[in-house]
Amino acid sequence: MLNCKLRDLLAALIGVCSGLSSFSGQKLTHTACAGEVRPNIVIILADDLGYGDVSALNPHSKIPTPRIDELAAAGVVFTDAHTPSSVCTPTRYGLLTGRYCWRTRLKSGVLFGFDRPLIEPTRPTIASFLKSLGYATAVVGKWHLGLGWQTSDGKPVTNSDGTTNDPGVDYSRPLSEGPLTIGFDYFFGIAASLDMAPYCYIENDRVTQVPTEPTEGKPFPVNWRPGKRAKDFLHEEVLDKCADAADRWIRAHSATHPNKPFFLYYALTAPHTPVLPLPPYQGKSQAGIYGDFVVQVDAIVGRLIDLLRELKLWDNTLLVFTSDNGSTMTIRPDFQKYGHATNYVFRGQKSDIWEGGHRVPFIVTWPGKVPPASRCETAISLVDLFATLCELLGHQPPPAAEDSVSFAPLLLQPNSQWQRPAFIMHSAAGFFAIREGQWKLLECRGSGGWSLPEAKVPQDAPPLQVYNLAEDVGERYNLYPQEQEIASRLMALLNQIRGGPPARP
Repeated sequence: MLNCKLRDLLAALIGVCSGLSSFSGQKLTHTACAGEVRPNIVIILADDLGYGDVSALNPHSKIPTPRIDELAAAGVVFTDAHTPSSVCTPTRYGLLTGRYCWRTRLKSGVLFGFDRPLIEPTRPTIASFLKSLGYATAVVGKWHLGLGWQTSDGKPVTNSDGTTNDPGVDYSRPLSEGPLTIGFDYFFGIAASLDMAPYCYIENDRVTQVPTEPTEGKPFPVNWRPGKRAKDFLHEEVLDKCADAADRWIRAHSATHPNKPFFLYYALTAPHTPVLPLPPYQGKSQAGIYGDFVVQVDAIVGRLIDLLRELKLWDNTLLVFTSDNGSTMTIRPDFQKYGHATNYVFRGQKSDIWEGGHRVPFIVTWPGKVPPASRCETAISLVDLFATLCELLGHQPPPAAEDSVSFAPLLLQPNSQWQRPAFIMHSAAGFFAIREGQWKLLECRGSGGWSLPEAKVPQDAPPLQVYNLAEDVGERYNLYPQEQEIASRLMALLNQIRGGPPARP
């Protein structure tokens, strides 16, 4: 909890009156204070953007990102921010629910475009919490958390996961579950990753056009799976089409409800494959077409910044920019020739339990509140966003957001002594790592992902990995043989958290 001085400062900053509301995880009653002004909240989640892809974070970057750098200059950069997983779906679940995804049925890997919903309608989310406080809520872009597709007789199309081919969707029927059933007022985007069918746009609970056109799979760097697409769906246009939708929704909300705060969860579809930069961005980096695609992502971020300023919303908007996991480009030989460290100095890549899989860019701006051009070196997790927003708005997080810990003190005082309790990261293959302070334990012998699977690890390698990140952020020296006491303590903490929700600090 915040100390009294910081709590008073927060109350003065956002006009929260204490003791007027409570949130149980299902329903919240709130009495607005006279003169209360709540910030608009925007979370931009890039897809597979590496820490080293942001030029403000990587002095040797071969990719210019001036608009994201503009955010870094205007706010606080968290240099030790982590996703709860090193792949897409589980990170998105953790961000929205404040709960580790391995507590659900999804123990490894990701969902596909036809898979059933992962978030139950009764589970509180950031969207449902903010909606209960009077916020307008929208999600634009990549969903990737399962949808309630229906058959012609109104039944779920599947009761299992991993479905890559159309299992008999009746596209004339609305989605029985999806963003609108977990707290969002509006949705425009795609079902899963841009390389997964169905290739069609969804607005609210219906497709805008039925996918009827067969599409063959494409190899890297285009890289998408075979399936059917709608006639109005071109992969290279999706990033801009989603930007158009975000623009339309913010403009309409600002015009019709100028005094009502809004929450936009803006889940970009790039620079995840298919790597398809539009012509204006081609050749704009020194890191090939992937670098050019990141330049396009930067321009999309800049477009949103410009819109908020045009509509005079910028000064009262708390904006978070981050990514769902590390980049996947590290081990691609055709990319290595550019000499660009997409995951900076960190070992591994997307899917891995090493830092390159889950240490990501994380920038927060909030004019007049968050100190500009500041840095915070304290470790945080994306699963903490739920509790942080709750505290900033004067509420306790719901018990169901069991793994979320507020880092609100760091937003106003980035150099404060606050330290997050031990937290967990999870790899694509389902391996665990735990972090406490400078120490990190990996419950595997390899990467836990694609870059060095367990099958390729020498048989005489230690069963666990222990790293002192204060001295070895590149995770080159496994200290497990020398640090048995630390390994035992971290393993006990890991088992304790896996066994049930941790006590809130």
